[in-house]
Amino acid sequence: MDNLFVHGAITSALLAQAVEWLQSKTGLGAHSIFLGQVRADETPAGPVTAIHYTAYEDMAREKAAEICAAVVEAYQLELLEIYHSLGTVKTGEISLLVLACSRHRRPAIEACAAAVERLKKELPVWGQELTDQDVSFWKVNT
Repeated sequence: MDNLFVHGAITSALLAQAVEWLQSKTGLGAHSIFLGQVRADETPAGPVTAIHYTAYEDMAREKAAEICAAVVEAYQLELLEIYHSLGTVKTGEISLLVLACSRHRRPAIEACAAAVERLKKELPVWGQELTDQDVSFWKVNT
C-alpha cells in the first residue's frame, strides 16, 4: 500500500489520472469509485470547516493491505486502490478515494462498498473536526 496516504485533499487531478490509467485496462468492464467528502456538519461549536487527519501510518498500511487482500479475494477483483488524506482537508474536499475494478459491475460495486465499510471501522486513521469558532473535537464515525 505505497499509495495509501495523500497529504492534503485528494485532488481531481489524482482522480483523473486514475481514470485515465484505467482506460488501458481493456480486460476490465467495471470500475466502482467511492469519494468521501468532508461535510460542513453543524455542531454545537459551529459548522465544521475542515477535518485534520492523523494516522498510525505503519499500522494503517498493514491494515489497508489486509483489507485489500480480503476484499479482492472475496469479490474476485482485478484491482482495489485506496487513497486516504492526511493533514487538513477543508469542507467540500475529498479525503477518501476507493477504486474497485472487476470484469463485471456487481462485484466492483459490492466490493467498493465492502472496502469502505471495513476502512471506516478498522483503519487506524483519526479525524479532528475543526469549526469556524476555532473549536476542535475528534470525529466519531457513525
